[in-house]
Amino acid sequence: MGATYYSWLFMISLLIPQFCTNILSRWVLRVWRAARYRYCYRHVAVFGLLSLFCCGMTWAAANEDADEEKQSKPIKITIVAPDKVKKILKEYIDPPDKPFTSEIREAAYARKVKQEFTELLATEGYFTPEIEFVKQKNNEAYELQVEPGPRTRVAAVSIEFQGDLAKDEPEQRTRVARLRAEWPLQPGKIFRSGRWEDAKSDLLSSIADVDYAAARIVDSQAKVDPEAAQATLSVIIDSGPAFRYGELQIAGLERYQSKVISNSVPFRPGDPYRRDQLLAFQAALQNGQLFNSAAVTINPDPTLHAAVPVTVNLVEAQSKHFGAGVGYSSNNGARGEINYRDYNFLGRAWNLGSLLRLEQKRQTFSTRIDTLPDANHYQYSSGIRVERTDIKNLKTFNQRVDFSRIRTTAHSILQVGVNWQREERQPSGAPKTTNETLALDTWFRYHDIDDPVNVHSGFVSEARLGGGSSYALSDQDFIRSYLRHQQWVPVGRRDTLYFRAEAGYTLASSRKGIPQEYLFRAGGIQSIRGYDFLSVGVREGNAIVGGRVMATGTAEYVHWFMDDWGGAVFVDAGDATDRWKDFKLALGYGIGARWRSPAGPFALDLARRNDTGTLRVHFSIAVAF
Repeated sequence: MGATYYSWLFMISLLIPQFCTNILSRWVLRVWRAARYRYCYRHVAVFGLLSLFCCGMTWAAANEDADEEKQSKPIKITIVAPDKVKKILKEYIDPPDKPFTSEIREAAYARKVKQEFTELLATEGYFTPEIEFVKQKNNEAYELQVEPGPRTRVAAVSIEFQGDLAKDEPEQRTRVARLRAEWPLQPGKIFRSGRWEDAKSDLLSSIADVDYAAARIVDSQAKVDPEAAQATLSVIIDSGPAFRYGELQIAGLERYQSKVISNSVPFRPGDPYRRDQLLAFQAALQNGQLFNSAAVTINPDPTLHAAVPVTVNLVEAQSKHFGAGVGYSSNNGARGEINYRDYNFLGRAWNLGSLLRLEQKRQTFSTRIDTLPDANHYQYSSGIRVERTDIKNLKTFNQRVDFSRIRTTAHSILQVGVNWQREERQPSGAPKTTNETLALDTWFRYHDIDDPVNVHSGFVSEARLGGGSSYALSDQDFIRSYLRHQQWVPVGRRDTLYFRAEAGYTLASSRKGIPQEYLFRAGGIQSIRGYDFLSVGVREGNAIVGGRVMATGTAEYVHWFMDDWGGAVFVDAGDATDRWKDFKLALGYGIGARWRSPAGPFALDLARRNDTGTLRVHFSIAVAF
């Protein structure tokens, strides 16, 4: 019986506290009965002492953990205050993470809370609050009792101007009167520190953004009388001289000539300074494909006001790009594509784009050349396209050449052009035909939306008018008209109610001899969900072909559960046929999921076709490489 024996006894004794009392008793009894063996009494004594020692250590540790848990439990603080300030105070209260260990710490915390809340309430216009930090009887909870007192209101406002804006001229007098009338903190309004700072900032911006780039606040005061709950405000602004544009100073051009910049300038030397024009000019350069970055600034030095130089700092982008991508759409199936871009084609800053796109139902190859916009925002575009489709038992092979003139502004696009196309058309179960047309086309779009990627409010309207004549390389006389309108109506802070309506009519003696582009089919995404892509139209043999009349509409409500995830309910209706008297409403409705992905909005919809009850999934996703 050596040291090893006692070591084993010690290890066993450490395990004893983990078992119940009955098991421990049985072990002790067995050892006691073995007392007739040599050294056994001594071993039992050692065994028992070690067991009691370990049990004691475990009990002490358990009590220590309980005390520690009790000490680490955060104290409860209840705010007793009027509802108008209670919500604000709850956002900023920071309870201690464990009970106070002394009255000194409790008093220090009370002083800290009173000071912080006094300052917080002052920013909301309460300058005479009464705040008490009261301990409850059980010594574990506290009440923060707040009486904010009267809210301070504006008693008087003085807004004075210096510099060119202070001249006694009709234009300056009118502008000064408007600035004073638009001041948000008029007498009687509630005074808040945040509103006061915002009002001064907005006033200065409204002056500095138009004409007076060097405007500055000379002095501003908010004199508060806490007893009377009144504030007297005064602001003095020096507008400085009126600025006018000088010449452009361009830095960073290597491959391109300066005219690629000057053609898109929305102002001329000598024009009055407008900050929004600088921002629009900068955005146009940034949104183009020629530059990785663009910064447009002026130096608001009053000595330069007569002809302030406009500095344009540029970093050119690579002029040639290859790209590839894959995707899937419930309209056209799986998709793969490769494209090539040259933004300096022939060294003239023309945009050459070529695309090969292979989809299950559509295959397209196209090449297009676009010029840069001129000083009046006009540009020219020309392209060729070859396209093969196989949709709803209608096979087409289309060849197209077009030329157009385009004018683009901040909210509108106007395109006028001419195109020639030849289309081979093979409906299943019907004769094959070949159509040719030379058509004049006009397309106009106007948009006013809050966000081009994730729209919450606004509208987009577009109209298209075109036609061809049998006297000018067309197989059929026709005039095609088309209208479309989309409206987003915000509901609360997040949700959106979306409406879409479209209608089209092709005036012709019949649909024969007219390419499918100038006729109408419906069904699928952005049309009538619940129906397959372009499955609503005129039956010819076993195929669905385009008709001369069409109208569809959508009503959809989107609720956003989180910033990026939402759900939708929708109803689509419409028809496409050859005559208005044959028009029969096709109805689809359902639910969907919405995701604001980094690449743009993603929609997954489950729609029910009303006449048959069949369900159809609609979605589209694409990944670029």
